[in-house]
Amino acid sequence: MQFVRYTNGSNAQWGVCQDDTIVPVAGLREEVSYQQLTDSGFLRLVENAVKAAGSNSVAVDETRILTPVPRPGKIVCVGLNYHDHATEQDEDVPERPLLFGKASTSVTNPRDPIVHPADLEQVDYEVELGVVIGRTAKDVSASDARDYVAGYTAINDVSGRDAQFVDEQFYRGKSYDTFAPMGPSLVPDEYLEPDSLDVACRVNGETKQSSNTSEFIFAVDELIEYISGITTLRPGDVISTGTPGGVGIFRDPPELLEPGDTVDVEIEGIGTLRNPVVAESDPGV
Repeated sequence: MQFVRYTNGSNAQWGVCQDDTIVPVAGLREEVSYQQLTDSGFLRLVENAVKAAGSNSVAVDETRILTPVPRPGKIVCVGLNYHDHATEQDEDVPERPLLFGKASTSVTNPRDPIVHPADLEQVDYEVELGVVIGRTAKDVSASDARDYVAGYTAINDVSGRDAQFVDEQFYRGKSYDTFAPMGPSLVPDEYLEPDSLDVACRVNGETKQSSNTSEFIFAVDELIEYISGITTLRPGDVISTGTPGGVGIFRDPPELLEPGDTVDVEIEGIGTLRNPVVAESDPGV
């Protein structure tokens, strides 16, 4: 079941996407929240409401799909978490998750532009599975970790490599506005197995990354255990679980994003997140 945030000219609302239509869930007695998405009883309520909705659906093409998490409390990113990505960098597999932060203000909607900053030359793509936290988690064990997950979404962890390399740390290069496209849907944990999903990234229709989350070095439950042992995770926080091999900077020669490109990030069961790339100086940016 794919939950989507969308608008069709009014306030943002939640719906359930079915093929080319969205069934609004505004008629439920309770509002959709990240915590509600961890509750099997609530999910059954939504399933029944969707079945009863019938003609109340709206066409996806008549809506604007929004990011499922517009204001995450924090975005915790995991570096070097795919075996194939470690191989392409000729790096040893890390003994523990390598964490860094990305500004929450970098989040942007599906189909909205990724703005290529004028002061950067090396802007890169990274397909990543996003884990959205649904319940407050502190010192959670791996065996219980997925009870705290609201759901999963797709993230393009856009990266300014020249800023990253010059600074010798990640925050600036990862945190420019629009550098975290997220969506198009949020799929509750109950409906998805996060450690066996096909992931891909295409630029202008050409496949650049293609892998499966079975390549994870640290699985989702291990990440939640490790991160919640360091910092309290709260509803609406996001863990970006790392990217597979094939990123632009490590290609020979490098293949990086330019204004005019279109990037598709696709994750099995979640859908395709598409964003155009525009120059910072473009009108309206």
